[in-house]
Amino acid sequence: MDNTSIIHIKDTNPARTRLVADWQTLMRTFIRPESDTGRPALIKYMEQILFGLHDFLKTHVGITEEISLKELADRFTDTRISDHPEKKLEHVIADLIQGIAPHAVNVASPFFVGHMTSAIPYFMVHLKTIVTALNQNVVKIETSKLVSIVEKQVLAKIHRLIFNSDDAFYREHVQNAETTLGCFVEDGTLANYTALWVARNQLLKPKGDFAGVERSGVGAALRTYGIDRCVILATRFGHFSLNKAAGLLGIGNENIVTVDTDARGRMDPGALDRTIRILQESGKSTRVMAVVGIAGTTETGAVDPLDRMADICRKNGIHFHVDAAWGGPTLMSEKYRDLLDGIAQADSVTIDGHKQFYMPMTCGMVFFKDPSALDAVAYYARYVNRPGSVDLGIKSISGSREANSLVLHSALKIMGSKGYALLIEHGIETAEAFAQEISKRSLFELVTPPTLNILTYRLCPPKLREKLQGGDAKEARRTARTINEINIALQRLQREAGKSFVSRTTLGGTDSLGEDRVVLRCVIMNPMTTLDTLKAVLDEQEALYRSYLV
Repeated sequence: MDNTSIIHIKDTNPARTRLVADWQTLMRTFIRPESDTGRPALIKYMEQILFGLHDFLKTHVGITEEISLKELADRFTDTRISDHPEKKLEHVIADLIQGIAPHAVNVASPFFVGHMTSAIPYFMVHLKTIVTALNQNVVKIETSKLVSIVEKQVLAKIHRLIFNSDDAFYREHVQNAETTLGCFVEDGTLANYTALWVARNQLLKPKGDFAGVERSGVGAALRTYGIDRCVILATRFGHFSLNKAAGLLGIGNENIVTVDTDARGRMDPGALDRTIRILQESGKSTRVMAVVGIAGTTETGAVDPLDRMADICRKNGIHFHVDAAWGGPTLMSEKYRDLLDGIAQADSVTIDGHKQFYMPMTCGMVFFKDPSALDAVAYYARYVNRPGSVDLGIKSISGSREANSLVLHSALKIMGSKGYALLIEHGIETAEAFAQEISKRSLFELVTPPTLNILTYRLCPPKLREKLQGGDAKEARRTARTINEINIALQRLQREAGKSFVSRTTLGGTDSLGEDRVVLRCVIMNPMTTLDTLKAVLDEQEALYRSYLV
């Protein structure tokens, strides 16, 4: 390897020099800034990143710069990696702040109310920086040590928030190397997959000469148990990760059986009971692998009747999983925790840290009532996660994984449950006030009132509303499609203007005509989003409609 000193080659532009990759340059880049003169610039930029969130929000209240994706894509077509360094760190950071950030999405804006991604508290940037600098890999105790111990404590705290077992239970299991209260994964998709993976393996466990589905496969399992198929029951509002899980687990996503909902989009317990009975009595031998209840659907924020669903699952011996990726942190609010009544009766629960724990991307968690449940998916390897070790990677779908448990560990200390409760309550109460504002405006129609902090509505002008309610079914259907087209166009216009953002979704077959409805979807999880902010969003939508869509 060439150990000669750094070589500067003059560029055709005398104001610049070209950098060359050699061993000495590499060492300097790896362990410290390129030069002392660059330090002030790096400090300036890091101060912006670490402390400038409030100033950034005041300067950039919009969502993004008004520029087309095509124009942006045309700027990024170079597919060659340079042999030698192109820029120093200070210049690369400057490019990110000046050239990338303005054209990314300002999810911290109070006017960004369309998705389950929002502002994070400023201290999260500091915590994430520390986690990155430590670079612990919590797959194994040898690459994390104390961090793995902290992670087990954090898991126990959230487990207690959900299941509220007694002191003796947590003393026994908080640092027990033989049991596991849950695990961190990258997101809610992997958390849901883990829960259903456990449910499948518990249902199709070893029996006689059969080694279990995990070792022998689904085909052998079905033959051993004398069944034709396994199914998962959920409403049509179930997260698409359920379909992914069914495909990956080998039962097939056609075996996600949809259970009817009530008018608010919540699972109908009577329909659940009937569906289970029909499946049990059908000619085919069918086993229900799991029932999935949702505590905060992604589209409307509805919460299924978890307590009644738990009773039905217990009566039928079915694994009851609750997808509380969105609504789980509501348990920290004494005022609204009753909305999740019954969650403590679940066998497994998903919660996302990067949603209403306000953590940076990405953090998912899954918890099990039974501390031995994850034994059903334990894996070992000779070089890592050996039998008898206390490695957290033994019972996790994830391999190498960063220590984002440290972020949640610290955030809980900084915020406390009451601090988080204030954020939760702000979102729920602002959503309710917004629903009332929508109902006051003649151009709009509230479609799904909020249970938590998500609601849907649409622009539905009075004249078109009258046609919808008229006696001519053919005309009404044509009008329904026109209203859908208006809302699609309105959402696009507002998004492209870059000042504010609401998302849109399609609620299938929910009106009296059986037609799909395109609706605007608002998610309120930013403490800086107020009713005045949301009034301004509606004002902009009214102006866009009158200017472009009438």
